[in-house]
Parts: sequence; C-alpha cells; structure tokens
Amino acid sequence: MTLSDTLIDVWRQALVDRKDEVEIGGRRFRVGRTRSQGLRTVSLDYAEHVIEGIEQNPEKTSRWAQLAREGKRIMQFRYRTRYVGNVCDGALLRYPAWKTLGLPE
Repeated sequence: MTLSDTLIDVWRQALVDRKDEVEIGGRRFRVGRTRSQGLRTVSLDYAEHVIEGIEQNPEKTSRWAQLAREGKRIMQFRYRTRYVGNVCDGALLRYPAWKTLGLPE
C-alpha cells in the first residue's frame, strides 16, 4: 500500500468509520483526541516515517476550516513538524513539503 493510500485509509477509519484505532497492514494505531477541542488524532509508522494526522479544527479561519464547518471531513497530516498534505472527503492533496521532505509517492 502506498503512503497516499495509507493516509486515505487512516482518514476513512478515523473520521468516517469513527474507529478508536486504525488498522494498517496488520498493525493497529490508537486514535486519540486533543484535550482542548476534542479533535481526532492518530500517529502511525509508515516505513521509517512517523506521520501524524489531526482532524481539521472548524473554528480556525483557513479555507479548510470553512470546508469543515460545511460538513466536510478533513484530516491534516504532518511529518517532522511540517504539514505534508490533507485528505478531504477521500481525496488526498499533497503539499510541496511532501516532496521537499522526500516522502514516497
């Protein structure tokens, strides 16, 4: 499974299926929540990369937050403290940092 497919699967399991843990390649990763907003979070290993996902906060001012307020399900993903992409309603958008940090296609 590619990294892109993995992130879409994590998004589906965490935000659509509302699971308490996601299963990727036979491994399980706990879905947590942030203390202040209760946003869903997950940290997973993909090869040697540790990727963190967080549900989009609808109370922010970004265009992604606006989409979340409209009911879209969005999860932002970061690697090494930089956001590398997001999944919005099942579609992955990679940010330039994806390539800069050398993440696999």
